[in-house]
Amino acid sequence: MPEGDTVWNTARVLERALAGDVLTSSDFRVPQLATTDLAGWTVAESASRGKHLLLRLARGDDRRTLHSHLRMDGAWRAYRPGERWAGKPAHLIRVVLRSARSVAVGYHLHELALMPTAQEAAFLAHLGPDLLGADWEPDEAVRRLAQKPDRTIAEALLDQRNLAGIGNLYKAETLFLRGLWPWTPVARVDDLRGTVTLAQKLLASNKGRWTQTTTGSLRRGETSYVYGRRAMPCRRCGTAIQQADLDERVTYWCPRCQARPPDR
Repeated sequence: MPEGDTVWNTARVLERALAGDVLTSSDFRVPQLATTDLAGWTVAESASRGKHLLLRLARGDDRRTLHSHLRMDGAWRAYRPGERWAGKPAHLIRVVLRSARSVAVGYHLHELALMPTAQEAAFLAHLGPDLLGADWEPDEAVRRLAQKPDRTIAEALLDQRNLAGIGNLYKAETLFLRGLWPWTPVARVDDLRGTVTLAQKLLASNKGRWTQTTTGSLRRGETSYVYGRRAMPCRRCGTAIQQADLDERVTYWCPRCQARPPDR
């Protein structure tokens, strides 16, 4: 699933392609918006909140937001008029937005919805503080995490109601760098604030680029400590990285650097 930094980067792509433009046509290929026509609307802004994309539109005094979620396989691509659309197969296209200088194509988008911009806050009210947003507040993230002390720290970090933006990659890498066994109960994590602060720094360090790294290296095969490295040697101790399912998601960890804490 795309992480918060990928969604942030996608919002910037749409911002550069469409912001300030008047749409000349729209083509929605989802039943709920099939008859929607956005021709004549101006793209005011492209933004993100956690893993949610928000394309804000204006026409006179009216303000609307086109919301989309990428989930596992969604994507937006921007093309020049007349350029070949090479992003993904055509049958995956869910929306096409055209202006005089750009064409934005949304592939396999989820939760695609058009709403009054005034309803945005209520629509996203369930989300925790955004790790890449102006509202990022680690103490609020810690407060939300601590509300379910028996939950595993891996599950809790992925819950967007606690903090918005972490996906499987940053979950696994954060836990490795903090030396935390993924199944550690939240109540037994000594420094929750340090954990969420590190996660925020990892996401923020990858803003503006598509190659995600937590190691500092951009070389192929060197960008992560544990994520995607099952059975490969730990970069710190040489122990084979392990992989397991946790709450219907795959997780990776080093059994030595992230040893299970002793029972109390």
